[in-house]
Amino acid sequence: MVTSRWHHADNNYSHFQHLYFVLTGIPGLEQKYYWMAFPFGAIYVVALFGNSIIISTIKSESSLHIPMYYFLCMLALADTGLALCTLPSMLGIFWFNYKSIAFDACLVQMYFIHTFSAIESGVLVAMAFDRVVAIWSPLRYSVILTNGVVCKTGLVIFSRAVCVVFPVPFLIKRLPFYHSNILSHSFCLHQDVMHLACASTHVNSLYGLIAVIFTKGSDSLSILLSYVFILRTVMAIASREGRLKALNTCVSHICAVLIFYVPLIGVSVIHRFGKHLSPLTHVLMANAYLLVPPVLNPIVYTVKTKEIRRKIIQIFVQTKITAED
Repeated sequence: MVTSRWHHADNNYSHFQHLYFVLTGIPGLEQKYYWMAFPFGAIYVVALFGNSIIISTIKSESSLHIPMYYFLCMLALADTGLALCTLPSMLGIFWFNYKSIAFDACLVQMYFIHTFSAIESGVLVAMAFDRVVAIWSPLRYSVILTNGVVCKTGLVIFSRAVCVVFPVPFLIKRLPFYHSNILSHSFCLHQDVMHLACASTHVNSLYGLIAVIFTKGSDSLSILLSYVFILRTVMAIASREGRLKALNTCVSHICAVLIFYVPLIGVSVIHRFGKHLSPLTHVLMANAYLLVPPVLNPIVYTVKTKEIRRKIIQIFVQTKITAED
């Protein structure tokens, strides 16, 4: 049943809006939602625990108080925010079969999902620049990337994401919704909500395209150019051992870039060219886009950072001792 409301403007123009949207879980697996809540719950536990460990380790270990790990801390904060944005609606569907989300709550969730996604994209660019400086001019690394520069970079990344995504909920708010209120995902995304509108969405589409080009488009190009420069610099190193050592410092970041951009490209391609594909494919790709980075990034950086591994071991040892007592 579709419940809606009328909004009256001062010029007597009225438009219709739903009181709530209905979220979609995983099509065809409705009878297994309760059991699927456990693996989804485990995914969120890994994401929140892993990113919390990264943040606390970088905060407590003085040896990690360098730009590379400050940017990693920003990445972990973005991943934590992204996970928390989708957690209530995802677990609400799979554990309690609660699929409704208020219209305004949907807009708020949409805003934060796209904002944290834009922040993560910006942080990956900053991390690429960090690797450029570390490999191109290692002796001047601490001079170029001072704490002040890192803080200003973080502020620019945050401000850009907040400002670019800010108009999106208002562009949706102005649209009328007469017919279906059933979304195709377990959370609110701009394109998904926009397609339910019963009026021209050219402005929304145009702004969405501009926002994507300004954030993820320019970011992906910046990262690509950074690695072209890095490869040119590495190839100029005389010894094979030196080249491998330099490239090894980039492995974690390359993994983080692939973890973020491969699902993003997959979602974009399927949305544009996969109209014939089943709804299940669309849902799984969207879930991967938002759930894979917060889960895999901590794992990648835990494997590559001994201080983080040591912190996790300490936590497990303390937990075991407490349990035995």
